[in-house]
Amino acid sequence: INVSVFPPSNACIGRYIFNMQVTSCGHTYQRCLGDFYVLFNPWCADDPVYMDNQAHREEYVLNEHGILYEGVHKHITSRPWHFGQFEDGILDICLKVLDMGASYHHGSDRDHCWRNDPVHVSMVVNHMISSHNTNSIMKIPENNDYLKGTKPFSWNGSVPILQQWYNSRCRPVRYGYCGSLAAVMCTVMRCLGIPSRVVTNFCFPCSIENPLGINETFDCTGKNLCGKDKLWRYHCWNESWMARRDLNQCCGDWQCLDPTPLETGRGLACSGPTWVRSIREGELDLDYDGHHLFSRLNSNYVGWLSQNNARKSKLFCDTWPCGKHLSTKSVGSDECEDITGTYKYELGSLKSKEAYYRAYRRINPGYCNASNCHIDRELSSLRSPFLSDSGVNMRLKMANCPMYGEDVQLHWLLENLRNEPKNLNFNLCAQIITYNGCPMDQFWKDKVNVALGPREVKKIPLCISYNQYGPHLCDHNIMKVVVVSDPECGDVLMVSRDIVINRPPVIVKLLSQPRLKVPCTAEISFCNPLQEDMKNCIMTLEGCGLFKEPMTIDLGTLASNQQARTVVEFTPYRLGKHRLLANFGCHKF
Repeated sequence: INVSVFPPSNACIGRYIFNMQVTSCGHTYQRCLGDFYVLFNPWCADDPVYMDNQAHREEYVLNEHGILYEGVHKHITSRPWHFGQFEDGILDICLKVLDMGASYHHGSDRDHCWRNDPVHVSMVVNHMISSHNTNSIMKIPENNDYLKGTKPFSWNGSVPILQQWYNSRCRPVRYGYCGSLAAVMCTVMRCLGIPSRVVTNFCFPCSIENPLGINETFDCTGKNLCGKDKLWRYHCWNESWMARRDLNQCCGDWQCLDPTPLETGRGLACSGPTWVRSIREGELDLDYDGHHLFSRLNSNYVGWLSQNNARKSKLFCDTWPCGKHLSTKSVGSDECEDITGTYKYELGSLKSKEAYYRAYRRINPGYCNASNCHIDRELSSLRSPFLSDSGVNMRLKMANCPMYGEDVQLHWLLENLRNEPKNLNFNLCAQIITYNGCPMDQFWKDKVNVALGPREVKKIPLCISYNQYGPHLCDHNIMKVVVVSDPECGDVLMVSRDIVINRPPVIVKLLSQPRLKVPCTAEISFCNPLQEDMKNCIMTLEGCGLFKEPMTIDLGTLASNQQARTVVEFTPYRLGKHRLLANFGCHKF
């Protein structure tokens, strides 16, 4: 007897047991024939996660390889990631995630009816990534202290994280950061059949007091002082494709889900799902957490100068710095795709202004009936004169693309816009900034006097040696260089630049042609570029379909300019396109 099971499109996802009841000679007995899984189906037109583009389904459901984008908006870097949604045991782990988070919205899971709704499923998964009190999948280190766990940036993929969580009786894995949280969520969603992708937003503000403004304070040397507000250099979240029946949507569209717990004024919380189009239109009443996401993409950025008498004066106000270069992996390639236009209209356009007015009235209840002119006057009061209005134009331009061990070379460009000469004193400094905007050590300071003739343009070279920044960099490969004029000279002028220090490459070379279930060898090489020894060097290798679990190689200590070569053997156990990832770590990073 051949039996076919045809689950309806509104069936609850999960593991089902298939029983047969047999009646013979007045006796009835049951026999278990086995079990099977029901998932969301983006190939089915009646399913709320239906996606009609085959290339998109292959990328956002079937592809196990992804790319996370990091760095700063002027220097975007990338790192590969293994989602591994088809690895053995991952589906059972993903269903365990639903079991553990079932009480998030529903009190108990005796009624499984919510499991046929991708909106509720996505909310449960979003909550379970890092917001559950006791059983979240991953923790973020407090105050960037991760000595009691794994370095957040050392993970290559989602599979070891999910396996560790499952094998430790659902205790949180220590530690992750926004990128690994979003990538793990992407793995779970793809495994359950929901098309998903990781998105990175550059210049992401976190403000507790003012939802549409962020404040940073500097001292007279240019040092960034730690305050309540933080400007994250980048932030990653997840987008999932589904039709929102709760919003009367008949067709699927991208929904924003941010699993990283962020301050909302009512404590830390994840956010979403939020319809991406509602963020662009400023329609914040439609959805979950729309006002938080809109604010973090459209905030004003105000810089303040703190002087010795505790008095603060406004340095600048940038009205559109946040939400830059929203990036994700392109369909069918490893290129970066800029999707900023799906979240924001073009700066200065009529639609952009209309969306902002609409959102402003919803975020600030006191302005719910205010005219556009009234809102414009309020925004104008925040603004300060442009740097060029003081008669001097300045900017910092990179002269090289520094790697660990190399000096940082910059050009400081100054232009006198007036017909009279100027003589100015400047303070220069550099300090480490974490990806989530926490200022660290100020490791370099200098004072410079600049004389500018009428209409004169000057280019002054600046150099920060590795010996100056190297001991402070650690895992945080971002530094901020600030130039600020002496307040006693009159108008305070300031210019700054975020700089990314690139990590040295790990080179992977295949020594034999990979074949299914046949041993294959690869050579992994890495050269120490520093003028000092690298200690506690470890190479971690991972690859879906290549390694059942990550391989760790202890390289010990590498002398200056020493090249480490190691040959590894692995046996591909699955057909398909695979990628071998190698991650190098040492006491420096």
